[in-house]
Amino acid sequence: MTRTRIASLAAFAFIASASPALAHLDPVEHGSFMAGFSHPLFGTDHILAMVAVGLWAALLSGRALWLVPLAFVGTMLAGFLAAMAGAPLPFVEPAILASVVVIGLLAAIALNVPTGAAMAMVGFFAFFHGHAHGGEIGEAGAYAYAAGFAIATGLLHAAGVARVYSSAGSSAAMPAARSRVSLAL
Repeated sequence: MTRTRIASLAAFAFIASASPALAHLDPVEHGSFMAGFSHPLFGTDHILAMVAVGLWAALLSGRALWLVPLAFVGTMLAGFLAAMAGAPLPFVEPAILASVVVIGLLAAIALNVPTGAAMAMVGFFAFFHGHAHGGEIGEAGAYAYAAGFAIATGLLHAAGVARVYSSAGSSAAMPAARSRVSLAL
């Protein structure tokens, strides 16, 4: 069985086992830096989407290595602030679920797009992730909570980046991985 097939089966198993909102502490009761930091680390949906952003960014390489994860975190914080301001957003949970599938597929096929397009794609989903966080917490401890989940999200992105570089073995393997699928926008 090829490594790609094993990775695909593992991704499917993770997606199939995801359960909604089990990572969520009662934010009103636990609105703190540590509650925000732990939030992305205890939900399969969070882990899969955030690590996939790092995987894809590393496969895109160059400036995308930093800009794609930064776009995710920055847009996620914008979504958080929008929710804190009371801005409604439909389909938050379905969009979060879609982010696991879509970003996972983008990383799995190593879709090669311009950095700006990759930033826009992950940013779209990041806004929903941030809105969900902002919609579930009151004002008490909100900014410490946001700092916690932003840092944990960045660390999960870094884990995805590290996974690509640790498995590449050499810089010569990176162009081969990136050249699987290319889309000129």
